[in-house]
Amino acid sequence: MKKNHRLPAILAFISSLTFSLFCLTGCARTAEPVTETGFYLDTVIQITLYENGNRGECSQRIKECFSLIDKYERMFSATLEGSDVWNINHGKSQEPVVISEETGALLSTALDYAVMTKGIVDPTIRPVSELWDFSSQEEHHVPDNDAITDALAHVSYKNIRFGDALYSEADAVGYNTVILSDPESAIDLGFIAKGYIADKLKEYLLSQGVESACISLGGNVITIGERPDGTPFRIGIQKPFAEGGTTLGTIEIRDLSVVTSGIYERCFYENDVLYHHVLDTATGYPVDNELASVTIICESSTKADALSTSCLCMGLEKGRQYLDREGVEYLLITKDGTQYVSENFPVISESP
Repeated sequence: MKKNHRLPAILAFISSLTFSLFCLTGCARTAEPVTETGFYLDTVIQITLYENGNRGECSQRIKECFSLIDKYERMFSATLEGSDVWNINHGKSQEPVVISEETGALLSTALDYAVMTKGIVDPTIRPVSELWDFSSQEEHHVPDNDAITDALAHVSYKNIRFGDALYSEADAVGYNTVILSDPESAIDLGFIAKGYIADKLKEYLLSQGVESACISLGGNVITIGERPDGTPFRIGIQKPFAEGGTTLGTIEIRDLSVVTSGIYERCFYENDVLYHHVLDTATGYPVDNELASVTIICESSTKADALSTSCLCMGLEKGRQYLDREGVEYLLITKDGTQYVSENFPVISESP
């Protein structure tokens, strides 16, 4: 019997299990929060701004943030017809596809992580991820093994060319055309796009003089400054596989990003075996190691997004070594519930 455990993305923010993290706004002494939600990137987005006496201005800035998210989704989505990524994936072989400068920048960064991890994360995973189709609302099933094997043959970041040059760590800057040397290859930026978008939202709000804000894009949270009363933002961390959005507790941060990747977010069971959306680029099947979730804290949400997925794919020991070299704070939770934290990871306190 199949038990579809994919979590409905349209649930309200507080009750939705698609959220590994959420920002607890509370109340501030000097300014009341203005919070609005929207549905983008296949998840619920929550943005909270604090402003003294001008709620209308806050609402307008949040509206601009949603417009930015919509813009980036129309660039980076692999499924939205006419997006830069869709155009690359559906372009004619050996003919350059013109892309925006920002798509080029994100693709360049994604390729950097593919090189650093030796393909453990790879933006050309799309032929395989399309077979699994975890974004669909339909009942899921394990793809045919031969189809997975065929799709894997087209997964290689080396298939991506900027202009006339094969990608290397120095080649990507300044190009605005892309060619896939393998016509059956295709791009999926899901392991890094939300982090990039979160950073861009923070950049926009800072340009508008915002000094206190919390932005949540599903498992990606980024904050600006601290709350107006001088206290840090309190971020809830999802307990893997728990019902009802149960948290392990909360951590306190100022002006940082927190990103969690987990194997419990988009998943289904078939023949009592769990299949989740984080795919192994070597096998084409979901990664299978000790880890259930990885939480990263650092200034850049782009970096945190890429590192959380990379570590989840590497497993406990290799993942810890990689994160220690990167100098970020982390919380790793294994399938049996054991927690491994970096030296300076914030103390987890019980949620109110």
